[in-house]
Amino acid sequence: MADDTDRIEAHGLQVARPLKLFLDEDVLPGSGVDPDDFWAGFAGLVATFTPRNRELLATRERLQQAIDEWYVEHRDGSREGDTPLDGDDHLAFLRDLGYLVDEPDDFTVDTTNIDPEIADIAGPQLVVPVTNARYAINAANARWGSLYDALYGTDAMGDAPPAGPYDTERGERVMAWGRAFLDDTFPLADGSHADATAYRVADGALVVDRGDADTTGLADPDQFAGHAGEAHDPTAVLLTNHRLRVEVSIDPDDDIGATDAAQVADLVMEAAVSVIMDCEDSVACVDGEDKTVAYRNWLGLQRGDLTTPVTKAAETFTRTMDDDRHYTAPDGSDLVVHGRGLQLVRTVGHLMTTPAVLDPDGDEVFEGLVDAMVTIACALHDLRRGDRDDDTGRANSRAGSVYLVKPKMHGPDEVAFTDDVLSHVEQVLGLEPNTVKVGIMDEERRTSANLAACIDAARHRVAFINTGFLDRTGDEFHTAMEAGAMVPKTTMKDQDWIGAYEDRNVDIGLACGLRGRAQIGKGMWAAPNRMAAMLDEKVGHPRSGANCAWVPSPTAATLHAIHYHRVDVAARQDELAGSMRHDVGDLLTLPLQEGDLVEDARVAELENNAQGILGYVVRWVDQGVGCSTVPDINGVGLMEDRATCRISSQALANWLHHGLTDPDELQEVFRRMALVVDEQNADDPAYTPMAPTFDGPAFTAATALAFEGREQPSGYTEPILHAHRARAKAGIDREPSA
Repeated sequence: MADDTDRIEAHGLQVARPLKLFLDEDVLPGSGVDPDDFWAGFAGLVATFTPRNRELLATRERLQQAIDEWYVEHRDGSREGDTPLDGDDHLAFLRDLGYLVDEPDDFTVDTTNIDPEIADIAGPQLVVPVTNARYAINAANARWGSLYDALYGTDAMGDAPPAGPYDTERGERVMAWGRAFLDDTFPLADGSHADATAYRVADGALVVDRGDADTTGLADPDQFAGHAGEAHDPTAVLLTNHRLRVEVSIDPDDDIGATDAAQVADLVMEAAVSVIMDCEDSVACVDGEDKTVAYRNWLGLQRGDLTTPVTKAAETFTRTMDDDRHYTAPDGSDLVVHGRGLQLVRTVGHLMTTPAVLDPDGDEVFEGLVDAMVTIACALHDLRRGDRDDDTGRANSRAGSVYLVKPKMHGPDEVAFTDDVLSHVEQVLGLEPNTVKVGIMDEERRTSANLAACIDAARHRVAFINTGFLDRTGDEFHTAMEAGAMVPKTTMKDQDWIGAYEDRNVDIGLACGLRGRAQIGKGMWAAPNRMAAMLDEKVGHPRSGANCAWVPSPTAATLHAIHYHRVDVAARQDELAGSMRHDVGDLLTLPLQEGDLVEDARVAELENNAQGILGYVVRWVDQGVGCSTVPDINGVGLMEDRATCRISSQALANWLHHGLTDPDELQEVFRRMALVVDEQNADDPAYTPMAPTFDGPAFTAATALAFEGREQPSGYTEPILHAHRARAKAGIDREPSA
């Protein structure tokens, strides 16, 4: 492990050696930025924005304290039938406090130089921890995915794949499913794709042979986008619907193609149109060494040359980023199609500091400032790739923009702060104003309550808003902690506020002119092994008017793409334009528990939350894994990251505070669930059991998240997780004696 006490000075900053060398030797050469100017600008960023950052955090604490006091003062009267906690008096209080701000006058964002993946193409958005190079490359390459593989290898058709060798009957079902998809999405003028014996191109149009000299074509000829190979005998046919493309891959020598009447070997879906390379909730970066790993992978993605060794079936090979795809357009011209998802980078929020960089006083620098400076500097290698002799040709943004997603902002002042930070970085790096586009994560209560004002605060660079319902639920628990006991986590999605939250995000985004300029996104499907359920349920996201939604894997992206063929998001946004289905009062309706819980249900909720926290935290703290599929209490694999952990920890903190459990019971629940988690991880040779001592860094971190959750800033998990991960990395295995 690198030692963050080994530092190199630069314009008064004390920079961890791995990060300093990475920037000097890998990032700045070829960036077009003078190293001395870079470090002077970095020091200026820290000096200028550190005081404002501290003031914003102080404002959060002041507002929360006032809200806590108001709920404590009014909750007893509410229980006795007087003015409800979430009525007009509540709204008036929040306005007087400054928590709710005045709505801005009508406006339209004026973001420019936006790539079509952001502005025009509705489709899946994959989120992946950037610290894992293999995952990051797979995510970038998930722009195109095999539908046949996704159907065969998951439960998408209703049943799980059998073990063992290829199952011919299942393969035939996959091909039939694919032909039905083609019939629904790209119908023929006559008959079914199932009757096709060949696909070919004549006079710029798709011709489908059906035997006995019978031919047909597409019902909508404009859905034919191009072909690869010879027109009379193509190796691929490219189709388009709702601006998403599907490649019909044709190969008589392929094992599947050889059995197909039309020699169709696969349907290759344009899937993860955009990808968020995550430096935040799905990673465990607690020092300069960790941060450098994240930044190095981001640099490789922006250069297009990131590689990683992969071993499968005792064979090792090098995984690389895919090249663009080449076709012949209907008019005979060359057609080059982007081979990778457009990459956005999600940096951290405003709360945490990092030992990776110390200011001239020896204090840790705010991590968000470091992220902004370094990630944008890395992106210069994409923006200025034409000036490089070693250009891979794997461009990210063709419009000349950098896409930075900023999470966990509380209200318009914090968005304005981000806008100013990005302007400073642009000036230091010699970029035109608003080159860096910002994604606003609508995942904190004060942001969703003031969403239009937040968008207005960065109207020149907004390219993304997204409902992060997981963090948003965690903030609901924390902000209204003193209002009373909340409903169980398992029923939170049924509460009135969350419907208002999801609808308002779309309605406000459309009212602010995001259509054609920015993404309006929806949250994550958290069960990566339940693809049949995803196919049934996640179609609701495009139906809501959102033009992207998060998925946890390339396979999920391939299957979720089907929804954007079934739903014309642009038409749905036309239907919703001008509507405002909920007011802010609906959004702030409190999800309070009414009446007593059945005892079995109460205990089950405690166990579910404790087991989820432990299963996630033990990997985070002991192994540095920030996101993984964690078995729940029933053994169902769920994708867990800091957002899901925040919900569970705040739910337990809320119930503990309001007497639905007590410290002794909750401690016993954690110990009981630690035994479950130990058993679930018994086959992991890198796993350190929590029992029987229950005093290692992971167990103490997990329990602290619940027992100290009420005191954590905004209910965030990062301060506790970072502290205990640092202990684990330092080899401090047990809590010190009292």
